[in-house]
Amino acid sequence: MNSYSPEVEERLRAEAAQIVARYPRGYERSALLPMLHLVQSEDGYVSAAGITLCADVLGMTRPEVSAVATFYTQYKRHPNGEYTVGVCTNALCAVMGGDEIWEAVESRLGIGHEETTEDGKITLERLECNAACDYAPVIMVNWEFFDNQTPASAVKLVEDLTEGRPVAPTRGPNQVPTFKQVSHTLAGFEDGLAVQGPSAGEPTLRGLQIARQNDWTSPVVESQEVVEGSER
Repeated sequence: MNSYSPEVEERLRAEAAQIVARYPRGYERSALLPMLHLVQSEDGYVSAAGITLCADVLGMTRPEVSAVATFYTQYKRHPNGEYTVGVCTNALCAVMGGDEIWEAVESRLGIGHEETTEDGKITLERLECNAACDYAPVIMVNWEFFDNQTPASAVKLVEDLTEGRPVAPTRGPNQVPTFKQVSHTLAGFEDGLAVQGPSAGEPTLRGLQIARQNDWTSPVVESQEVVEGSER
């Protein structure tokens, strides 16, 4: 797709203008990252039409836009699935069973890393870290957390997604949004889901609880003047 219909382009340009307005005059190019999410919310990936739109709105060349889009893994250069399923197989998750989870999900879906099922439902990714080691092993679906997974629970998760059954993350909204919906949120438009579901859980807060029980506090950092004086 090399261009949008007039109606779609008008809508995208109106939202792009809202994004650009967040930045000071002279720094409009800073709007590129959220604008790439905006075009993904329309196309499901960073399309040729999306690149052209971003370049035109921001006064950039298409190669400049493409260079940014290919640098970050959240921007997809091919049609993405309705749900991105990311299985962490980094150190702690792997020790806790991440490799077995990956093998089970890969076998059930019949696809590998950065591949998409024929029905367009799921794009599978093998991730280095989901930044949730206190809940290892972890899967993310459209960047929502599914904690303490097992091969069986992971297979059920992708089966539910494939069959169109709603799924709820361990922490986050009551139902996982689609890839396009999440992309629109990442572009900076409120989705009203921030107040849904829990965020930090008991394992995450355990260190804070122990510190309070023992009246532990962070060390007081001396001022630079005192430090420099002690050195003299």
